[in-house]
Amino acid sequence: MSRCVRPLAAFTFVLACVCVSQKWRMFGFELAAVGCANPKPAARHAGVPALPKVSQSPPVTANTPEAHLGQGYQDLANERYSEAAREFAQALEENPHLARARYELGVCDVALGRREKARKEFERLLRADPGEPSVIYYLGRLDLIDGRSKAAVRQLHSIARCAPFSDTAYYLGTAYLEEGQLKPAEAWLQQAARLNPRDFRAFDHLARVYQKEDRVEAAEREYARSAELRNHYNKTAAQGIQCSHALETEPLGNARAICQELFEVDDPDRLTTLGMLYGRHGDYGDAVAPLVRAAHLDPDSYEVQHDLGLTYFRLRRFEGARAPLARAVALRPDYFGSNALLGATLYMLKDDPAAYRILSHAHQLNPGDADTTELLFRTSLFLAQRKLSKSDYRNGLTYLVSAEKLRPRNPEVHRYLARVYELLGRKAQAEAESREVRELLRQRGEGPGPR
Repeated sequence: MSRCVRPLAAFTFVLACVCVSQKWRMFGFELAAVGCANPKPAARHAGVPALPKVSQSPPVTANTPEAHLGQGYQDLANERYSEAAREFAQALEENPHLARARYELGVCDVALGRREKARKEFERLLRADPGEPSVIYYLGRLDLIDGRSKAAVRQLHSIARCAPFSDTAYYLGTAYLEEGQLKPAEAWLQQAARLNPRDFRAFDHLARVYQKEDRVEAAEREYARSAELRNHYNKTAAQGIQCSHALETEPLGNARAICQELFEVDDPDRLTTLGMLYGRHGDYGDAVAPLVRAAHLDPDSYEVQHDLGLTYFRLRRFEGARAPLARAVALRPDYFGSNALLGATLYMLKDDPAAYRILSHAHQLNPGDADTTELLFRTSLFLAQRKLSKSDYRNGLTYLVSAEKLRPRNPEVHRYLARVYELLGRKAQAEAESREVRELLRQRGEGPGPR
């Protein structure tokens, strides 16, 4: 198959991309056609027919745990907690040992205020994996919400030195404050302020500690800092609205001058907001700089890495998109959107083995997505052709079988399989594939087909 330029037509996702100041925002996008129409077939080799044309038959869908897990992550990213909880629960019905689904179901239950249900899920996880920090973190938070501050201290203190989330110190300090243990509360809230210097909650609670200790001046200082950060947050939100309005109503040059007020070189939240707004309004070139800087400041932010990869992809800078998208997938391995986008990037870079692996996982997470199915189908055929051109029929057959599962009603794939089985001396299977070809052609009204 000629692959000087790869087709990537109508490749559409709706992805949750940006998390700014703990508020999820949606970032929908549609990738315009890239490259040429259907590629030309490669020259025949060793009697193997050319690659089949891409079928327009519908992809196969699956009711699998992975599919429910993938859809659950999509719903969770869109803050559809009830829908996400149903998907994770369905995944657990299919596979009760799927710890990832149980964990996310617990997270959804917390968000929905179903605390007792959430506790049962996390306690079950803890019995299966004692000492898991992320599970203990949520159990500690649930204890704190339920007024069991002593239990919260015990839970959160046990994971404080290997905290799974950066706000663990804040919740531990709050638990100590609720217990009236002011010295450890002060120590942990000071650490929380160092870890998250833009989180006004830590400074507010630190001020409460100082107030209880009759340290009036220190309390007022921290209250003032908390108010300053809260105002900064509100200002960022207001500037974001102004920027968005300007991008919608003003010439780009004028809008850019308004939006650049959000650019603060050491504030990843404002930088991410700016990059997201540029991207949402199609100004991908201007989105790069703030997102690159945000990724440097906060390399473990899934949202920043995903947004940066998406922006590079929209600019057709596929090599640039590869690293941040790979990082996003490493941070959230079961989020369909990042897997699908990374798979498409690898496809465009012609790294077929890596694309096949990532697209296969994306397809498991969302088998009903036609675009991912199409790219995985094409990649399977590319890899099959590569193996068969080297007379590696057995491995080539593996990729052909994968393609057949994706497009079971494509007669050309079955014709191809028949020829490969024949070359392998597996005559019964070759004849079965030939019969399938004839039946599919008959159903299409194209005659009986070759015998």
